[in-house]
Amino acid sequence: MSSMDKTMKFDVKAEGLEASAQEILLQVHDALLDKDYNPINQIVGYLLSGDPAYIPRHNNARSLIRKKERDELIEELVRFYLKSKKV
Repeated sequence: MSSMDKTMKFDVKAEGLEASAQEILLQVHDALLDKDYNPINQIVGYLLSGDPAYIPRHNNARSLIRKKERDELIEELVRFYLKSKKV
C-alpha cells in the first residue's frame, strides 16, 4: 500500500499556541469588568446556559470563551477551587 492510499490526519492547532482555560477565563473576566458587568454572574450564566450572549464581543471575549467547551472551563474552575482549599 503506497503512502498515497493511507488516510492522513491533519491537526490545525499548533502545539502550545492554544490558550488555556485559565487564560481564557481571566481575559473574559477582564473584558466583562471593562464593560461594567459582574464577571461572576455573566460567566456563570454562560456556563449554565451555553448562550454566548452573556459574554460581550468586547476584546474578542465572546469568540475567546467559545474556543473551549463549557465542561473544560468548569473543570478548570473546580480544579482551581479544590487546589486552593488544600493547605
